[in-house]
Amino acid sequence: MAVVPVVVVVAQGTAQSDNAYGSTAASHCAARGVAYNTRPRGTSAFCAGVPPQCIRIVDSSLERRALFLHLLIMLSYRHAFHAGNHADVLKHAVLLQLLRYLGQKDKAYWYIDTHAGAGVYSLQEGYAVKTGEFQTGIARLWERNDLPSLFSDYVDEVAALNPDGQLRFYPGSPYIAWRQMREQDRMRLFELHTTEIDVLRHNFRDAGRRAMLYAGDGFDGILALLPPAPRRALILLDPSYEDKRDYTRTLRCVEESLKRFPTGTYAVWYPQVKRLESQRFPDQLKKLQERNWLHVSLTVSNPPTDGFGLYGSGMFILNPPYTLPKLLKDQMPWLVKALGEDKAAQFKVEYRGD
Repeated sequence: MAVVPVVVVVAQGTAQSDNAYGSTAASHCAARGVAYNTRPRGTSAFCAGVPPQCIRIVDSSLERRALFLHLLIMLSYRHAFHAGNHADVLKHAVLLQLLRYLGQKDKAYWYIDTHAGAGVYSLQEGYAVKTGEFQTGIARLWERNDLPSLFSDYVDEVAALNPDGQLRFYPGSPYIAWRQMREQDRMRLFELHTTEIDVLRHNFRDAGRRAMLYAGDGFDGILALLPPAPRRALILLDPSYEDKRDYTRTLRCVEESLKRFPTGTYAVWYPQVKRLESQRFPDQLKKLQERNWLHVSLTVSNPPTDGFGLYGSGMFILNPPYTLPKLLKDQMPWLVKALGEDKAAQFKVEYRGD
């Protein structure tokens, strides 16, 4: 399994304060395993052997500062805090259906994940226990005996990771995708967080050449992979959105990806939070492609009174399976009853076909 580094190449600052800032940035990045170069004359040697998708070049101190702040936000986020929550239930139930639809044909496909995380998460220790968010999601479905097919399939995937019947571990998107893949299929995973990529590498240590891991920024990295060799792929874009620029970067990434690979299936996850960028995001996604898109959202409660926190989520899919809209319309009402926390709980399914 190949794992490659993320490299940031920046221009040497001229002002003394900027040079001092560059030194600070370099030390912070080094502590996180991120290469940070401030000598453009040494760029060729510095980048020798590094894939192009793992190189960022900026031309000014302002760009350098913005990129460094983005790296710090990305490197501080850990999905384990949120593993198995109501947003994961929606995301992974839909993801599973997309993967199984691709697997109906014998021809190979690729699964590409821009923000892969660690792959598997413990629900009995560490970050997940501190927040207990899985209690709002998978825990509520775990022992239900009335699951409709969409969520029964999803719970079966979680159960495969917990063969003793105790809810101890939760599968991330890469693990769910790996279980659906056949010998001819391939996986390409991006993860910027240095601890997460190490765990991901460990979890996929026996995957061989079928899975390639990139320790880098998935927004930039996936463009170099498109179109994939088999011309069939599912691309999942699910950043944390803790950096509000992730909304814009996601839109641009999908727009550019569609130019390279217009027939691919793109699944974009987003949070429902009290932030303007989140609230207008679905309408912005609809403008990327006039037809052949599907939007499903789950709201579990009223927005928090303090203005912080997740009260729902959505999945926006470009080039979705034609079978999925009806499945969601039929079975999302059950999920609202199972996971809803107050009278504001609801779902939405919007579909525009070819």
